[in-house]
Amino acid sequence: MTAREKMTALRREMKKLGIHALYVPSADPHQSEYLPAAWKHRAWLSGFSGSMGELLVTPRRAALWTDGRYFLQAGKELADTDIELMRMGEPGTPSMTAWVGRQLRSGQVLGVDASVVSMASAAEFENALAPHGIKVEFLRANPIDAIWTDRPAESLAPVVAHPRRFAGETPQSKLARLREAMKMHGCKAHVVCALDQLAWLLNIRADDIEYTPVVTAYAIVTDRACTLYVDPEKMSREMVRELRPYTRVADYKQVWTDLGALGRQGVCVWVDPTTTNRRVVDTLKKAPLLCATSPLVAMRAVKNPTQIKAITEAHKRDGVAMVRFLQWLEQAVPAGDVTEISAAEQLLEFRKPGRNFRGNSFATISGFGPHGSIIHYSATPRTNARLKRKGIYLIDSGGQYLEGTTDITRTVVFGKPTPRQKEMFTRVLMGNIDCTITPFPAGTTGQRHEMFARRHLWMAGRDYNHGTGHGVGQYLGVHEGPHSLKNIPTPPFVEGNLMSIEPGYYEDGRFGIRIENLAFVTVDEKLSKARVWYRFHPVTLCPIDRKLIDKKLMTADQVAWLNVYHRRVYRELGPSLTRAERVWLKKATRPL
Repeated sequence: MTAREKMTALRREMKKLGIHALYVPSADPHQSEYLPAAWKHRAWLSGFSGSMGELLVTPRRAALWTDGRYFLQAGKELADTDIELMRMGEPGTPSMTAWVGRQLRSGQVLGVDASVVSMASAAEFENALAPHGIKVEFLRANPIDAIWTDRPAESLAPVVAHPRRFAGETPQSKLARLREAMKMHGCKAHVVCALDQLAWLLNIRADDIEYTPVVTAYAIVTDRACTLYVDPEKMSREMVRELRPYTRVADYKQVWTDLGALGRQGVCVWVDPTTTNRRVVDTLKKAPLLCATSPLVAMRAVKNPTQIKAITEAHKRDGVAMVRFLQWLEQAVPAGDVTEISAAEQLLEFRKPGRNFRGNSFATISGFGPHGSIIHYSATPRTNARLKRKGIYLIDSGGQYLEGTTDITRTVVFGKPTPRQKEMFTRVLMGNIDCTITPFPAGTTGQRHEMFARRHLWMAGRDYNHGTGHGVGQYLGVHEGPHSLKNIPTPPFVEGNLMSIEPGYYEDGRFGIRIENLAFVTVDEKLSKARVWYRFHPVTLCPIDRKLIDKKLMTADQVAWLNVYHRRVYRELGPSLTRAERVWLKKATRPL
């Protein structure tokens, strides 16, 4: 079926259910950022394949909201669907609640699948639509399933343990810390819905979501016990035996019975409103709830010394793969046989031999020329462009290693760059460097620090339409909260946070530039006297294209930092390279 045919069929189902609008988020029951194939309802229905997008369907209209990363992509993919594109954050764009409030009349009903809407989003719709007399009905079955006849099956990937030699802490220790936080807040139970939090807590992994090694499961942690709810076909006897001293294993569907029983006990239950779906809350019924961010979010974001060492090793292996890729690219592009897809595939081949490599950490963004200006571009056989001897190429990619998750973006030029390209690349580089080298006192948030990355673009009247950085997990999600480098309120940075620093610049239809390194938050011993000061320490090791740098724009401190960084790249990666590769890297990292 086409998108229009799917919409027609869906509207028939909505009419049967007596609902006048349907909210279709990009979500599964665990509020995952990237979804298992079986839960990509919005993508299947609309044809928009971006990771962030929310759809509202009424009998006559449909609209999809997405952010600046996907404006260009969504515009193309929705072109023949009759679905209106709502550009979030742009002047004149209504909120979803305001839009649906204008589409429906008093007494009409907005339907929402209770399994895939978070407590926070559910409350937002209820509070916004109540003054209009519009009811929100939380459905036990998704009407899209009635027309999605070839919906993929759920994953049966086996659950495996994540070794302590990488995790640096046992599940028993993590459970003890969680219970201490529960006790401080007067809670007897905590429902864990977010898959990355659960995987971190119990040191388990699986391949249930592409690129993100998580286990589809729930957990209920009480002051005395922990139960993991998971499909029993995913659990080996050995895995059940390993978990037995501290965690009971139950069937995935058993969680609803146990939540009902927990609700009848009348004890205080901790639920995270951003990751807990509405069905969980409805099943708990009248149990007293503590609605607050899970303590697991902050715990997971602080990497311990064992993790830091492991993550550093993963980045060395990833750096070797990137050097081999960049050297190959320089030699292969002039021959004329490299495309966006074949380049991404070749990078994967360079990563595969790395010890403990388990796959990409997200779908590689490989964009040449105009495609580089699409922030989250995804090459397809139809759009697959050939890399030419003249032009700018952007590749944003990452790997999953047992030791850690990597995420790196490099922009390279073929042929001679234009003065404009060199200026904008250098301004992006200057922003990356300033964000990295500027120390900051304890208590500083990403919202405050991010401006250092944008300053040099702002001085030229330019900006970029995405955040500057995000947290990264350890052999988990490439995007990890709660910290970020964005213009939104987030907790202050603390020692052990792992962040991306990735300013960019994009000219629609011409080229895109982004430079991304991952960096740890570390204590600045020299400045920490009466007060603790931090700075970023890059863990990504890969040269930055010197041909695109206009040294005259840079300060002496910026030039000095880049030269020191490039010396470190050569020193740490060189021993793992062949003689020819070392010669290439020596040239790529020579001082400005």
